[in-house]
Amino acid sequence: MKIAYISTYPPRECGIATFNNNLLKAIAHDTKSVSADSFVVAMTDSEDLSTYEYPSEVQYTIRQENQKDYIRAADYINTSLTDVCILEHEFGIYGGESGVYILPLIARLQKPLITILHTILKDPSYMQLTIIREIAKYSSKLVVMSHRAVTFLTTIYGIPEDKIKLIEHGVPDLEPKIHNDVRNSVSWKGKKVLFTFGLISRNKGLETVIEALPKIVEQNPDVLYVILGTTHPGVIKNSGEEYRDSLKRLAKKLNVDKNLIFINKFVSEEELYDYLTAADMYITPYLNEAQITSGTLSYAVGAGAAVISTPYWHAQELLDENRGKLFDFKDADALSDIVNDLFKNKEQLQELKQNAYNYGLHLRWPNTGSVFINTLQEAIIDAQVIPDENKPIVDPEMMPAFSMAHIQRLTDDTGIVQHAKYGIPNLKEGYCVDDNSRALLMVTMAWQQNKSKVALELLPVYLSYIQYMQLDDGNFRNFLSFRREYLDEVGTEDSFGRTVWSLGYLINNAPNNSYREFAKELFIKSVPHFDKLRHLRGLANTMIGLSSYLKSQPYDDYFINELNKLATPLKAAYHANKGDNWHWFEEKLTYDNAILPLALLSHYETTQDQESLAIGLESMEYLTAKTLDKGYLNPVGNDGWLHRDKDMAIYDQQAIETMAMVLMYFKAYEITHDLKYISQMYLSYQWFIGENSLRLPLYDYETKGCGDGIQPHGINRNQGAESTLAYWISHLTVLKSLEFEYEFTAKKEAAPMKEQAV
Repeated sequence: MKIAYISTYPPRECGIATFNNNLLKAIAHDTKSVSADSFVVAMTDSEDLSTYEYPSEVQYTIRQENQKDYIRAADYINTSLTDVCILEHEFGIYGGESGVYILPLIARLQKPLITILHTILKDPSYMQLTIIREIAKYSSKLVVMSHRAVTFLTTIYGIPEDKIKLIEHGVPDLEPKIHNDVRNSVSWKGKKVLFTFGLISRNKGLETVIEALPKIVEQNPDVLYVILGTTHPGVIKNSGEEYRDSLKRLAKKLNVDKNLIFINKFVSEEELYDYLTAADMYITPYLNEAQITSGTLSYAVGAGAAVISTPYWHAQELLDENRGKLFDFKDADALSDIVNDLFKNKEQLQELKQNAYNYGLHLRWPNTGSVFINTLQEAIIDAQVIPDENKPIVDPEMMPAFSMAHIQRLTDDTGIVQHAKYGIPNLKEGYCVDDNSRALLMVTMAWQQNKSKVALELLPVYLSYIQYMQLDDGNFRNFLSFRREYLDEVGTEDSFGRTVWSLGYLINNAPNNSYREFAKELFIKSVPHFDKLRHLRGLANTMIGLSSYLKSQPYDDYFINELNKLATPLKAAYHANKGDNWHWFEEKLTYDNAILPLALLSHYETTQDQESLAIGLESMEYLTAKTLDKGYLNPVGNDGWLHRDKDMAIYDQQAIETMAMVLMYFKAYEITHDLKYISQMYLSYQWFIGENSLRLPLYDYETKGCGDGIQPHGINRNQGAESTLAYWISHLTVLKSLEFEYEFTAKKEAAPMKEQAV
């Protein structure tokens, strides 16, 4: 059988990468059962595909935060001669919230799948719980490495026990060397050695061992505590070597710095085995029980080490029956007592080592590999291909690659320029708060969606522009010349609302506290103007922003009351204008129409106001009937609009109208989980790429900008900020919807929410 492995992989320094490499070699050892053409789909944490020099078995690479890579990887596997797939699962190695990007990949697989779960949380978030359940749905078997993991999956995640296979963590098939170079080295020779290895981070509890050293050194002055391993890449990125340095300072403070050695490198398994067999005792001092599997612990037992550990879940199980010693979390005194006692009692120390060695014999990779081969063969026999009718609705291969090239072109150190002649910024037109607010919304979405570094760099530019345009009383100007001269005394209600929207969204999704606090100051300062709003779109935009803000402050009664007050005139306008064949808020449909239903759906989402839900759904269906009736989006043209009892103007069609439609349908899906709204969202988005009345794309693949609209004679080739931002906000919304693709492809277990009449 030919196997596709989906995992991190060496030379990336990652425990799961090492595990997968060992598993591949153990399974490949059975040349009668396994094809030499088996391959790896490697997860990389870099956007640069050349970062790691992968070996030949890696035939495809997925960039962690690039959604399209996951879809393409599924297609690659499906079109190969693969018989079965193995997925190594750990939340942190896949992109999106809690690694949700892996779901579209496995939903599209047409090959049987077994999944190895390296982390099973006792208290998962809703998304984590959902992801594990969805993985279980698409997997023939879930492989776990401890009995407690089986219990968690059945009792917490509701997964049937017959779906679960217990296969303990494999260990190297090695024997202790007679002449161990590590033990005979100058720094180790004649020492009593305590040893810990693995990626270094604060949750490893290494300070507990150092705090135990003074009492140990008092009775065993020749003791040496060796910590082998590099600092975790995530820790290096955020904090550098702060934790390692703090451990050194602690050792010096306790006068045991001469009894502590750091070996800052990532070693081969053979070298690691030499360290483990050279040490007198191996210590895992983790700080809490929530460790369902520990590869380092398994390796230590497999090497026949005398293990002393805190009682995390895997340790309780693996060190049972006198295969090791346990001490309580952060209890340095208990640790020192155990170590001193074992140094005195050589027979007991040797017994621990022998018990661990004997148990480790059945964990060795050749044995573990045979169990996996049997499991894979069963998966092939039991395979059931996902029916065609459950293919995903959204096809990301139809979408251009995400690029902020034109946004960067339009942006200088003041903000984003309003207009462009073709793809060239038209500096004569200056800037406006409308576009800088849209830009702030877009870059926040881009950071949230794919951790775009460009978005993070541009975010403070747009936020600074908004701050510069805010008046002392909290309102906002709109227009600024290229020479940074104010061109109006106060902006429109529309621009005010859009600014509040962008600030509210940033507050709830900020990449750091500084931006959140800065945006909150501007937001709070604008609040007194909420009561002065009279125009429906100003009200609606402000409502959407306030709804976003309330996601970060869900129990703020003052702002909930403000939101209710904003909704009241919008609902009143609907009742005043609604007729038998007219389900709208005004006597005509004009611009940015979908913002009005979107605002009421957002109000319902925040407050559960049933009237807002009913009006939002009913007005949305009316707008749908007028604009999606031809099988593609035909938005209301601004060259005449749509008046009651009159024909609708077809041109000029504007990009902001389409953006509002995309956002409206996605919000409707979030609330109702009715799949038709995902179809309508995606159909609306396709207006940008050619599914429109002229069958011409507005998106420019050369400039990465978007045309300013559809006119009778063709596309308006100018690519200003408004249209380009409308495109990318729509694009990012569709990508966001793919995080729910596991729902798109699954059969609905319950009927969708019924639409309600007003």
